[in-house]
Amino acid sequence: MDISLIITTYNWKEALELSLHSCLNQIKKPMEIIVADDGSNPDTGEVIRRIAENASVPVIHSWQQDRGFRLSTSRNKAIARAQGEYIILIDGDIILEKHFVHDHTRFAQPGFFIQGTRVLLNRHLSRKILEQKKMSGSFCSKGVENRKNCLRSNILANLFSFQSKGRSGVRTCNFAFWREDALGVNGFNEEFVGWGREDSEFTARLLNKGLVRRNVKFNALVYHLFHPISDRSHLEKNDRLLKETVLQKRCWCQKGVDQYL
Repeated sequence: MDISLIITTYNWKEALELSLHSCLNQIKKPMEIIVADDGSNPDTGEVIRRIAENASVPVIHSWQQDRGFRLSTSRNKAIARAQGEYIILIDGDIILEKHFVHDHTRFAQPGFFIQGTRVLLNRHLSRKILEQKKMSGSFCSKGVENRKNCLRSNILANLFSFQSKGRSGVRTCNFAFWREDALGVNGFNEEFVGWGREDSEFTARLLNKGLVRRNVKFNALVYHLFHPISDRSHLEKNDRLLKETVLQKRCWCQKGVDQYL
């Protein structure tokens, strides 16, 4: 199965560098890595080019002009460029456990999309990791806010992973789906500008289309670096857009990925 791994980023090259190295250190590598860049400064591009020169798989920089928080647009452009039949989304402040891609592959199944497991790192541990530019020590000790999520076990994953028809807890910093299914709902809705709810609305359309959500536990682990809360000034508008999709049971958005295909 050909996998495209898409990383979103914006002006945090230190975290992105760690994230990219963790992607390239997988026991099962994706066929390509696409950095969906929402208008970062040139120094981010320099980091990507330096890593891409020696990478074992293509590392592609998908950049768009900085016109504010346009995550949906950035992701749609990356999805349009993706060559893989299966897509895994992560954020640029995410560090992958080395079995991450392998675990997602194990749970990939037609008719399903996947929510993986996130481990939260506190401010102190995140700063230490960024300063040392490496993941040192145990992630299941001091500085981890939800230690149970650190445990990786295939047996526990088989027992406790579950299906869901709800949107609660959706986090596209660790999310996977078939590219064909994303195109079938026209990708992310670009009416969403500013932080919030674009992932829930995308999930709602996948569910309305008849797909099933699978929450993978104790597998597909990522470590989330601490960062301040994002600006939420657009949240009220975005909540209204989400509500419309849910109430009208929409499977398609008008302003989506099709404009880049």
